Amino acid sequence: MDFDHILAKCGDFSRYQLLILTLFGVVNVIVSMHYFTQTVISFVPDHWCYHEKLENRTFDEIAAIYSKFPNPSCTKLADVNGLNATASTEKCTRWIYNYDFGYRSMNTELNWVCESSYKARIGQSLFFIGSVVGTLFYGLLSDKIGRLPALILSNLSGFIGDFSTIFTSSVTSFTLCRFISGLAADTNFYLMYIIVLEYLRPSMRTFGLNMAVGVFYTIGLVFTPWMAVLAGHWQYYLASTSIPILFIATYYFMVQESAQWLVTRNDVDGAIKRLKRVAKINGRKVSITDFEEFRKYCEKQRQKQGGDDQKHSNLIDMFRTPRMRKHTLILFFKSMVITLCYDVVSRNVEGMGISPFIMFSLSALVVLPSSLMLVLLQDRIGRKGMASGSLLVGGFFTVAAGIAIAYQKGSHNAILLACLTIAARFGVAISYESGSQYATELIPTCVRGQGVAAVHVAGFAASFLAPYILWLGTFFKAAPSMILGVLFFSGSLVCLLLPETLNRSLPKTLEEGEEFGKGESMFDFPCLSKNKNKSTDSDSEMEPYEKRKQSLTAGLEHGNGSAHVIAASRHDIIDDNSNSCA
Repeated sequence: MDFDHILAKCGDFSRYQLLILTLFGVVNVIVSMHYFTQTVISFVPDHWCYHEKLENRTFDEIAAIYSKFPNPSCTKLADVNGLNATASTEKCTRWIYNYDFGYRSMNTELNWVCESSYKARIGQSLFFIGSVVGTLFYGLLSDKIGRLPALILSNLSGFIGDFSTIFTSSVTSFTLCRFISGLAADTNFYLMYIIVLEYLRPSMRTFGLNMAVGVFYTIGLVFTPWMAVLAGHWQYYLASTSIPILFIATYYFMVQESAQWLVTRNDVDGAIKRLKRVAKINGRKVSITDFEEFRKYCEKQRQKQGGDDQKHSNLIDMFRTPRMRKHTLILFFKSMVITLCYDVVSRNVEGMGISPFIMFSLSALVVLPSSLMLVLLQDRIGRKGMASGSLLVGGFFTVAAGIAIAYQKGSHNAILLACLTIAARFGVAISYESGSQYATELIPTCVRGQGVAAVHVAGFAASFLAPYILWLGTFFKAAPSMILGVLFFSGSLVCLLLPETLNRSLPKTLEEGEEFGKGESMFDFPCLSKNKNKSTDSDSEMEPYEKRKQSLTAGLEHGNGSAHVIAASRHDIIDDNSNSCA
């Protein structure tokens, strides 16, 4: 009796799964606030150099006076006479800010604008460096000490980094705090993602995971800027978003460690202990005989892999065999494309003629419909088709939006800019969510923590190119969108080289990962495949296992080639109900 079978007996989509999906939703709210904290505390409103003769002027009058100068935000005035003014050669040291909704950001409080605007960017760079270090460290830790402890420690890093940022006033202390905060970026999300995925039946992964992300992540993103407005000050905002992170520590008492991971660490007793708790929460009665069969199966598998001399797999082992190496490199490239484009589109909310608070919330609204689209289509089209198709669509959106914006004549149309940016983010959001699930399913359980971490690190590393790609727009306005478009289309093409994971038992060892999907062609999609043995829908994943068991028993009784039956029983279980385009 393998893991999927015993989990089905304990309940693979019942009360416990609903509990951890809800807790995963809470993680999504916290993660959305944490990841974009740097963006919100660094919002820079319209600003102009201070002059005593401007104190009683309206913002419209001040803007009209400065509009005559090429760099109005950083030009100091020597004298002001009515609407006429003369510029000074001195540097500006004090500014007038037109605060959006009265919110005082870190940049305005510390005057990190004009020549000092690089200071906030250094903090952002250290945040991403921290995310690379943290993703690798906590990914490795999750495969050593467990998913749950690594999740809690990761979020603790996020709390320490964000809360300590409140007390910073220098570039050095600020960048250090942002580095510590960055250690939690992404690991505070995907570790819980892995735990939930490893306790869900295959046919419910898309629905459960994407709905939790779509609903709760959207809630977090939409309300994040307005929490800043409500707080009124960047330090109060940081306090209100960092303190809730401490709630994740209570997950130690509510969430079970991944039983699949415990099996890969040869801790079958620990896995059975967790599975019994899951069965109890789900109200299922599982016999001792079933658990003993599961124990024997695990022991047999362990002996096949070397017994006590078995070497625990690591990230390097993913590159030792040809198919695993190819799949890993493709996942790396896909993550780099998606993360780079997602980061550029998501953070580009200023300078569009609309308040960044409004623009941030509007663009965040696309996360929910993108998740709904994944729920509706991904189990019909398949993981490979959705990953490739969403990248293709994202590429068209990005190119269309960039070219349209680049060739607008005269002043920008704020509404058009907003619509095109939101459309671009919609395509990127689909790619991002689809890519996260695909990578998590495809990487074997024994290295899933390290593997998913490495994939995400590759994405973060690519994010460093974002400012340089945008900088190319100063020479040719359509250049950034053209570059992103080429990357999107390239990512879409290489995704076709990956195997399908829809409703298949996930690979647990590197050997299974090497054999996974052998014989598939580039254009093998579940919705196009024809299977004569259609089965009716079932409320549980138990039915295919019972059929397999009955087939095995019948084969042994009639002596019709037991070897053939046993071989067939090891095939991955595929839900034929998904093999329809309708």
